[in-house]
Order: sequence, then C-alpha cells, then structure tokens
Amino acid sequence: MTFTKDEFKKQVENIQEQTWYKNPVGFGIARVDRGQLNPDKILQATFLHINWNENFGSAAIFLEGLKKSGVQIDTSKSELVCEINDSFLTFCIESFRPYLPEAKGEDHKNVQVLSSLASLPIESGLNANNYKVVFIFEDNKPLSTESVYLKLHALSSGKAKLRSLNLDGAFGKLHNCAWTGSTPIELDWLRQNEIALKIANKYPEITMVDKFPRFLSHIIPADNTRILETSKVRFGAQLAKGTTVMPGASYINFNAGTLGSVMVEGRISSSAVVGDGSDVGGGASILGVLSGTDGVPVSIGDNTLLGANSCTGTTIGDSCILDAGVTILPGTKISLSKKAVVQIQEVNSDKNIKEVMKGMDFIGVNGVHFRVNSSTGQTIAMRSTREIKLNSDLH
Repeated sequence: MTFTKDEFKKQVENIQEQTWYKNPVGFGIARVDRGQLNPDKILQATFLHINWNENFGSAAIFLEGLKKSGVQIDTSKSELVCEINDSFLTFCIESFRPYLPEAKGEDHKNVQVLSSLASLPIESGLNANNYKVVFIFEDNKPLSTESVYLKLHALSSGKAKLRSLNLDGAFGKLHNCAWTGSTPIELDWLRQNEIALKIANKYPEITMVDKFPRFLSHIIPADNTRILETSKVRFGAQLAKGTTVMPGASYINFNAGTLGSVMVEGRISSSAVVGDGSDVGGGASILGVLSGTDGVPVSIGDNTLLGANSCTGTTIGDSCILDAGVTILPGTKISLSKKAVVQIQEVNSDKNIKEVMKGMDFIGVNGVHFRVNSSTGQTIAMRSTREIKLNSDLH
C-alpha cells in the first residue's frame, strides 16, 4: 500500500528499472461492446481516458497491476490488450491512494477512471468483463480492434497529429455493424432476431451501418467548434478549435481534418488536411488517399478558399482560391500569362513558375487564383488579389 506521493514515485521508479518494463506510446482503459452472438468479437472500444506519450507513472502502475493479477507481460510486442479484474483494480487503487482526494475535474484522470470503475453499482450490469486495458508500445500496424480504437481516439482528441500513425490494415480489424445511436449491433444477430423484434415492436432504429462510429460518440469538441449534423464527422477525424462543419454536402473522414478555424461545407477525404482560416465551399471535394490521389495525401494551406463544387487532388498552398467548379488534379495542365508568371514568382521566389504547369507543380506555391477561361475552357492560374477571411462571429 502506498501512503505518500514520494512512496508512489519510488514505486514507479522501481517498476521502470525492471528489464521487462517499456514506456508505451499510448495506453488507456476502454469499455468494450461485445458481439451479441459472439462475445469474443469486439465491436467497439470506448476509452474512458487515453494517454499518449505521457503519464508513464500511471503506465508503470497499470502494467505492474496486470503482472500482480497473473498476466504475462511481453513489452517486446507492439501492443498488449488485457481484460481487467478485481486484483488489478485493487493494486492500482492502493498504489494511487495519495492521489485519490485529487481525482476530480481535469486532474489525475487515470485515478478518476480507476476509482469510478471500483465503485460501479451492481445494478449497472457492468463488470470487469466489460473493460480492457490497452497498450501500444510501437506504432506498427494495429493487431486488434482495441488498438485501432486507441489510435482513432488519439487522432480525434488531437493527442496525435493527423497522418502520423500507422493505420495499415485498420479496416480489417473493425467489424461492419448496425448502429443505433452509439451502440453497435451484429448484423447476423439482427437477421436471426428480425421477426421476433418486429413482432414485439422492439426492432431498433438503425442510424447507420459502418465499421466506424461517429466522432461525437467518443469526443467532446472545443466550445467554439460546431458540428451541425453528427453523421458528417467520422471517428478518427480531427477538428481544431473554431472549426464549423455545416450539414448538406460536408463530410470529414478518419485521419483527416483541420489545423485551425475552418469552414467546412464540402468533403475532406481520408488523410486530407485543411489549414487555418480556410473555407471548403459547398460541395467542394478534397480527394483522399482512398480516392484517386495515388496514395499521396492532400494538404490545403492557410486562408485558402475552395469554391463550391471544386475538386482538389493535389496540395494547394496558402492564400489561394479555386473558383467554383474548378478541378485541380496532379496532372491537370494549367496555363499562366506572362504577367501571372511574374506576379506569382514575386511571392514564391524559391519556385520555378512557368507559363504551362501541372497541378502537382503548384505544391508549396502560395497566392494563386485558379480559374477556367470561359471562352477557351482552359484551366488558368493568376495572382490572387483577394484576402480570405472567415467570419469571426462564426469561428
């Protein structure tokens, strides 16, 4: 039993000095939703709190608690997923005893999680079988549903940068479910019970069928962030403070999102990133790594406007404008007048601006206005003279 904070710190040091111990990249305790037909199938993992490159003292206590409860710990593997039990909870709570009085609000979230789990009322119907502790020691391709959810949570909470995590094979670790609110249901279970449920008028209201839950089922956004329709943001997306996601044609996929205050009325596909102060106009589409960019993720710079129904498949710089309906793909041929070459070169001295360029040639080029010549149908570029400013009252 630990009585003082100094004793706690000494206990952590002793654990971390052992040869088996390794600091994790991320870890946390999750409530799991199991399959209705196959309880070994994890449909969803809802993390009560996640730790990402932080709180290694808590990690040491959690890992030692697992060892004390009889779990074989192998930190040479990329991840560890374990069911928790009363022995684990008791050890951890006794170790965190000096911090229990402070486990409120934003302080000591891991202690708050443990004390809440230990005091679960019997009538809740939940027990240790409903919870797992998950560790990621190396950012390799995920091996479990739980580790995918931990990575998605790290992205959506902003604790990990967009496009920084290995998500190879993540789709294969998730299960396609019917979702009623934030609860996943096995499709096979629905098929088996469809008649009985409908006769009893208990057939659930299915809001979607997907492998991913919605962002708002797991994340509380910043106060000045607005999402006007929950279906528009997938879990694993990341929204910076001040982002507004309008209904209609807008959508933000996983591992994609915004880096600042952004107006979103179009589609930000997987791995696409939009810079601060930019506006993704109604029906505009930023292609993702799953849809036609040859696996190269697209970035949109700061203070850039993508006009309504425009399409972008290559990186666009700061302070640029795409007129409504304009499509800029890596191979799109773009014509510039001699005047435009001089003016754009003036603000991009490190770039080679020419009279004919391809879309991919504009990576890192700022201050460009892309248009279509209404007489010739040619896509043209000129120096942008407009300043893109979002409405401060909205963001």
